[in-house]
Amino acid sequence: MADSVFAHIVRAPEDPILGVTVAYNKDSSPVKVNLGVGAYRTEEGKPLVLNVVRRAEQMLVNDTSRVKEYLSITGLADFNKLSAKLIFGADSPAIQDNRVTTVQCLSGTGSLRVGAEFLAKHYHERTIYIPQPTWGNHPKVFTLAGLSVKYYRYYDPATRGLDFQGLLDDLAAAPGGAIVLLHACAHNPTGVDPTVDQWEKIRQLMRSKGLLPFFDSAYQGFASGNLDADAQSVRMFVADGGECLAAQSYAKNMGLYGERVGALSIVCKDADVASRVESQLKLVIRPMYSNPPLHGASIVATILKDRQMYDEWTVELKAMADRIISMRQQLFDAVKARGTPGDWSHIIKQIGMFTFTGLNAEQVAFMTREYHIYMTSDGRISMAGLSSRTVPHLADAMHAAVAKAA
Repeated sequence: MADSVFAHIVRAPEDPILGVTVAYNKDSSPVKVNLGVGAYRTEEGKPLVLNVVRRAEQMLVNDTSRVKEYLSITGLADFNKLSAKLIFGADSPAIQDNRVTTVQCLSGTGSLRVGAEFLAKHYHERTIYIPQPTWGNHPKVFTLAGLSVKYYRYYDPATRGLDFQGLLDDLAAAPGGAIVLLHACAHNPTGVDPTVDQWEKIRQLMRSKGLLPFFDSAYQGFASGNLDADAQSVRMFVADGGECLAAQSYAKNMGLYGERVGALSIVCKDADVASRVESQLKLVIRPMYSNPPLHGASIVATILKDRQMYDEWTVELKAMADRIISMRQQLFDAVKARGTPGDWSHIIKQIGMFTFTGLNAEQVAFMTREYHIYMTSDGRISMAGLSSRTVPHLADAMHAAVAKAA
């Protein structure tokens, strides 16, 4: 029989993040812990569907006038309007002046991809600067969309904090007009965010050089528990009247992971430019996936347009953020109680779903082998995967790994 026409294809490596879960699932140990996945878990280690989301879904199901027709290319109009309001603020002058165009996309990844393809086709500078390190999918998305990826310094391993001077120096050296990817809050994978004062300096530098900000907002409200505080960086760049892009995801803050709900907004100089930009975004989307899915966006719109449901959501959202903040404190206390060598204050200084522990690949491998703790080899742990029950086990493993190295 003739060989397959695909016989030459080599097996691709496992995705480093999703591969952690594959290895975890194969382990039969009763004490195993998965700290690799970027999804919220309850204290019992279970996935959570928010009550307000269940209620919105029930309302949608009960409404027999609803049909399954295609959405327009740009998606659900209510969803787009409410998403822009959520990230830019209800009183945003950019929204009032109709100079924002928002299109519904396939969660954060899809929003980044559509934005990147639009820029590769229509923007004069095809280089995008992304932080070192950043989410593993960023370089792949931008490269495949046709942009050239470069890095700017971000994380300082010595302080386990922000390399602010390095960041400023690298952006100052970037060519005028270059695109710069910024994590709006809860930087993934480090959990290290600039302060408001630092954001202001970044804004001034970027505007003085004509650098184009592209925000990735995957954690609004999920980082601090406050939707407005977590959007502050984006709003500073919109307030100065300049242009920017923002990709939004509802995976984390509404727990709509598998529904793939997101939005891309482009803030333009005026309403006329915004409407022309939207016409070109449609030409990016149509051959990619025609139009976005209806269900998830309808859930979001139902919640955002009803005051009572919106308030209920903010309470549930704050509860998720608070549980993660409390896990940080518990882990810090447990590591300190064991007298583990080193300064571990970064655990409580960092914010959002992830902590960059500072553990190296060898220590991570040791913790997986000896303690059945699964995490990415860069030492990133998902705080949402921890519970009061598993904190002592993790602290023991960290102590043993660090002591062994010492």
